[in-house]
Amino acid sequence: MSLAAVILAAGKGTRMKSGLPKVMHRVCGRPMIEYVLDAVQGAGVEEIVVVVGFGGDLVARTVQDRARVVYQHQQLGTAHALLQAAPVLGNFPGAILVVCGDTPLVTSSTLARLAAAHAEMGVRATILTAILEDPTGYGRVIRDGEGRVQRIVEQRDATPRELAVKEINTGIYCFSAPGLFDALSAIKSENAQGEYYLTDIIGQLVQQGEPVAALKVENPREVEGINDRRQLARMEAYLRQQILEELMLSGVTVVDPATTFVDRNVKIGPDTVIYPFTIIEGNTVIGRNCVIGPGSRLIDVQTGEGVVIEHSVIRESKIGDNCTIGPFAYIRPGCVLAPEVKVGDFVELKKTVVGRGSKIPHLSYVGDATVGSGVNIGAGTITCNYDGEKKWPTVIGDGAFIGSNTNLVAPVEVGKGAFIGAGSTITRDVPPGALGIERGRQRNIENWLQKKPRR
Repeated sequence: MSLAAVILAAGKGTRMKSGLPKVMHRVCGRPMIEYVLDAVQGAGVEEIVVVVGFGGDLVARTVQDRARVVYQHQQLGTAHALLQAAPVLGNFPGAILVVCGDTPLVTSSTLARLAAAHAEMGVRATILTAILEDPTGYGRVIRDGEGRVQRIVEQRDATPRELAVKEINTGIYCFSAPGLFDALSAIKSENAQGEYYLTDIIGQLVQQGEPVAALKVENPREVEGINDRRQLARMEAYLRQQILEELMLSGVTVVDPATTFVDRNVKIGPDTVIYPFTIIEGNTVIGRNCVIGPGSRLIDVQTGEGVVIEHSVIRESKIGDNCTIGPFAYIRPGCVLAPEVKVGDFVELKKTVVGRGSKIPHLSYVGDATVGSGVNIGAGTITCNYDGEKKWPTVIGDGAFIGSNTNLVAPVEVGKGAFIGAGSTITRDVPPGALGIERGRQRNIENWLQKKPRR
């Protein structure tokens, strides 16, 4: 059976109180719709259509390489949203999965099981349902005395007897494609919201004598949606726990999972230790035998093996094997550290390449620079890279020694093995092996204490 999917992602999500489309809110570092796309693709779907509306261009840019996009310019309900896929799937011969874009925990195995059950039972529609102890807010699945599905009723339209039903509609369906869009066109908006409910198609099919089935999800947590920031935080916590458990089972030590935050796309090698109050985000990759934290934040960082990072922030940079960073270092985007580099306390690096074994121990700013191997940069060194209009490079050769409290006014080059005297402001290139020094003449005033006016 050929299989397509439609992801409904047009809603504004008014309870989020946000200018961002609901499906673009991030869960463990990824927009929630990306999780749904993963699940749909994993279920063996041949073609994916995403229905966008509020903030549609942003959603479209996010999914454009993975799905076709159609617009619901007026949000008139879920049936109307699905109908927008007709130009793409109107002649599709197989079955169509319909999935909500705000259910990031749904799995490909559940969707595949739904599609398989639909094909096996030979019905027009199959609903994915769940049994909840507290079904508040969900549409109820109403069955007849023999257990056959009769209709779905939304909570705001339900009678007290219907509200007592604990089997809920998850909003995930599998439909036979032939005739689906004609049936959607016949749905009326006679309900409390004045919208075209996709749920109404179930009762409509039953009235026409068409077979409808239901499949209960094995883990109801999978189908939880996100409607407000509280639910977003709960979803984040649940998924974060899963991520940390997977890491621990793979050989990573997480000292305190309650205070450790790791995004879904992060990869961490075995025997690495993550200390509390550490945040690891984006597409970060951490090697084996590293020590990260406490109190560190890494965003889109790649590290080698044996790296130690303590109380530091690193963004979009590469860190070689056996580097030591921190405490309280800030490594900004575009930095590349070769193996065995030391970046110490209160050091800031920006767009800088540092060679093997070099040391920038403390209280320095090095930006737009190339630092060779075996270099020692003393405390308080600054590369003066900005002249008010442009950024300029600094080059420090292998084995150079930069004395404390040096200003390197770019563009400038310090040659291989050169020395810079402490307290110098270097404005011209220093040749290899030379000593560069620039200081005002020291003057001592004798008997200053006696001459100093008394107050």
